[in-house]
Amino acid sequence: MTSELVALLDGTEIGRVRNDARGRLTFVYNDDWRGSDGAYPLSLSMPLAAQEHGSAVVQAFLWGLLPDNEQVLDRWAKKFQVSARNVFALISNVGEDCAGAVQFVAPDRLEALRSGKDDKTEWLDELQIAQRLQALREDHAAWRLPRDTGQFSLAGAQPKTALLFKNGQWGVPSGRVPTTHILKPPTGHFDGHAENEHVCLQLAGALGLPVADTRVMRFKNEIAIVVERYDRQLNGNDILRVHQEDVCQAMGLLPTSKYQNEGGPTPSDVVELLRTYSTERAADVETFVNALGFNWLIGGTDAHAKNYSLLLASGSNVRLAPLYDVASILPYKDIDMRKVKLAMKVGGEYKLDQIGLRQWQKFARETRVDAEKLIAQLITMAHQIPNLVTTIQARTKKEGLENAVIERLAGVLSSRAKDCERILKGT
Repeated sequence: MTSELVALLDGTEIGRVRNDARGRLTFVYNDDWRGSDGAYPLSLSMPLAAQEHGSAVVQAFLWGLLPDNEQVLDRWAKKFQVSARNVFALISNVGEDCAGAVQFVAPDRLEALRSGKDDKTEWLDELQIAQRLQALREDHAAWRLPRDTGQFSLAGAQPKTALLFKNGQWGVPSGRVPTTHILKPPTGHFDGHAENEHVCLQLAGALGLPVADTRVMRFKNEIAIVVERYDRQLNGNDILRVHQEDVCQAMGLLPTSKYQNEGGPTPSDVVELLRTYSTERAADVETFVNALGFNWLIGGTDAHAKNYSLLLASGSNVRLAPLYDVASILPYKDIDMRKVKLAMKVGGEYKLDQIGLRQWQKFARETRVDAEKLIAQLITMAHQIPNLVTTIQARTKKEGLENAVIERLAGVLSSRAKDCERILKGT
């Protein structure tokens, strides 16, 4: 097995990950990359000012590219005959299409990748996509078929697959060709999760928050939420990789620390990260704070640090990425509202029903944001939600989405928004 991986950012070699005899990882930047105009780091946790970075941050970054799903990791480990706990070995086999612009390539694969001789796409018809979605729905580790040559890796616990969409066709790419869309079928754990996520992201977008573009699509008898990757960009006939990392990666934290109650970043930590690195500090802090408020309003319980990301680009350009993986817990039966918790504390509280005006005021003091402006924005969002969600519900019906979760979601979001508006107004 190789002891070194070449790191490419949108095709440019920027450095190498080295794995020594004792399994310690280092990342070493190329001098040519560090000195080039427009260079940017692999991660904010690995600044260009230092040529070499140690095992802790490298491990955190690499694990952050892999699924948070032991079943998937175990399947990959068996397929590639490596340990499921060896991040270097796993990335060696699935690192050619990751989140962001990065590709991790074995040195003996570099020439083939650069020459484009392995660039190919297996084009799929609707039935073949449906069969893949059915297989994934029934076996959450079936991200790819055993015969597929193109591999990819994405973080998260949900079952998903990534495909290329080009010129009206869907396909499985390999070589330099990137995937462009993520497809997530219903999991069975929460009925209608695809529709739930789509509606919540549509609602966030209608409220002015930047969000990933989503559609709920049907392929024969299978349904999936289809997420257009914001880390891919069409340039003529070419598809460019755009670099990004999640907040845990940016802070050098392992994915196991994504929740605040497991030692992960607090809202204040994220705000300070944005104030330190963002090219548009005020705008990105406001977006992040409004996103926290939105998740409070809709009962979005999974807005942990890995569900916020940063876009890294030429030079020191850093921006908060569009929101993704946003969904509400509220439309599901047997939910005890007294036990529903957010992923990050607001004013010292996790529990949804314990967060009110006083907690948001305390939050504003902790994060050094304007309390009056924040409360006014939360009231505005709460006031707008009932009408907006009614409009979105009508639109989804025209699109042919019929899952009962949509009607339940519209009802509970409208009711909760009115309650939150009253709480914030003290009426």
